[in-house]
Amino acid sequence: MKLGNQRSSSNIEDRRGSSGGGGYGGGGGKMGIAGLIVVLIGAYYGVDLSGLVGGGVQMPQVQQQQSQPAASAEEEALARFSAQILATTEDAWGSYFRSRGREYVQPKMVLYRGSTPTACGTGQAAMGPFYCPADQKVYLDLSFYDDMKNQLGAAGDAAFAYVIAHEVGHHVQNLNGTMTQVNRARSRVGEREANRLSVKLELQADCLAGVWANRAQERQLFESGDLEEAFNAAEAVGDDRLQQRSRGYAVPDSFTHGTSAQRLQWFRRGLNSGDPEQCDTFAANS
Repeated sequence: MKLGNQRSSSNIEDRRGSSGGGGYGGGGGKMGIAGLIVVLIGAYYGVDLSGLVGGGVQMPQVQQQQSQPAASAEEEALARFSAQILATTEDAWGSYFRSRGREYVQPKMVLYRGSTPTACGTGQAAMGPFYCPADQKVYLDLSFYDDMKNQLGAAGDAAFAYVIAHEVGHHVQNLNGTMTQVNRARSRVGEREANRLSVKLELQADCLAGVWANRAQERQLFESGDLEEAFNAAEAVGDDRLQQRSRGYAVPDSFTHGTSAQRLQWFRRGLNSGDPEQCDTFAANS
């Protein structure tokens, strides 16, 4: 991507200097309905989040660990890239909210290594990038860039930008009240219907990431092949592909994020329309 001298967001909380401690002063408080939203690859790593999503979870006390090694030049470049991408989402959503007479509350992005405390419980790199609605922060272990390339077959800076834009899409859902409504609805239905609602929430975040991509395209931030990288990333994290890779078969009733085809479809819809109003996955046919 052609970010050049594009500004970096100031909403970065860098916790990479320590492992598992510091940075968050929330203590052992309880979390509300919203829960921890894992966005991409929880199923791929086999993470069970049923105890975190949807109910008052006691946040564990995390002890301060020894300092981490200094970041490599490659990691620092990726950190700067992430901050620049976050800034482009701030520009895109700030403009959209202003056009509707509202203020866009910008999320913070937490960079960490290994694990870190959050208002939604302990976040771990194995969960992949995630958004915590309780503290309105996006959590990102930069090693996920290598995981995308080496394990998911989704290499490239535009693919990583799609991940960040998807997370911010969840923040937009949180600001609009969609996330709270969905989690309340999930608490009243069985597992199969709860999974179906989760799929719709995730696909909407993909569409909102596409809206961001539309704005980035208008600003000529994409180079040749960048959109194809983003398309490949959307497909790479489909539930069917991830389950096929990890289990050897797919179980559609257990899907929580959508198929590869669905994720690409909704990302493209946001990209082509540039209109968040076109992202109503809840009104769309299954």
